[in-house]
Amino acid sequence: MYQKLIYSILIIFLTLSCSEKDIELNIPADKEEAFVVYNEAIAAMTDGDYFFASKKFSEAEVIMPKIELSAKASLMSSYCLYIINFHSEAIANLERFIKNYPADKNVAYAHYLIAITLYEQILDERKDINPLIKTKKKIIFFVKNYPNTEYALDLQFKMDLINNQLAAKEMYVAKYYINTQKWIPAINRLKIIVKDYSETIFVEEALHRLVEVYYRTGLTEEATAAAAILGYNYNSSEWYQQSYKVLNKTYKKPKKQKQKENIGLIKKTIKKILN
Repeated sequence: MYQKLIYSILIIFLTLSCSEKDIELNIPADKEEAFVVYNEAIAAMTDGDYFFASKKFSEAEVIMPKIELSAKASLMSSYCLYIINFHSEAIANLERFIKNYPADKNVAYAHYLIAITLYEQILDERKDINPLIKTKKKIIFFVKNYPNTEYALDLQFKMDLINNQLAAKEMYVAKYYINTQKWIPAINRLKIIVKDYSETIFVEEALHRLVEVYYRTGLTEEATAAAAILGYNYNSSEWYQQSYKVLNKTYKKPKKQKQKENIGLIKKTIKKILN
């Protein structure tokens, strides 16, 4: 809900240029109704009745006297649907907006709102992967076509989260194959993580699992190679220590030295002495 409040702030500018001042213009009598309906939509949105507001914005779109005002009403209708989590309807409306008003100044925002709507439908790694894939494709499209917009940075951050979830999905499936001793598909899944999601938090575990699977299937050279990659890049990680233990059965984890008591005060005093 807090995130939706942020997006609500972004949409405010869309309503400012179509307010009571528009009604004061010399509008033909048969067009006056458009602004009455539009203002009813704004009032409903202000009261939190977004479903009714969406319907009113859609009505206003059809009868607005200028195409840019019709575009504005169309986008506002989509936004209201997004706010109340009518995801499919919001995306359909936004895609129609992009198709009908391709030259509108808010097309980038429409693409952004589609990406956000897709993003909010993402579930955990054990569920359907399609929302993740659709969201990733949309974000890639947006960053490529609108790299200098204020929305690109937000979507790039979300891309990192999506890649982590995609990697988590691959790891979840890989562990299933390991538990059922289906070694080839397990290796293939782990390789995907190492190749395509090397910047995620799952790459270290993926390398370690490869060491385990290779070693269990007698592929010692491959196991050693995977351990070498893990050691070179993540020498101090817990996963590397576990992999080293797989290849060196006599390995014992070094004991941690007992933390000296009052070390903070001792160091503080030493600093005083040195000064």
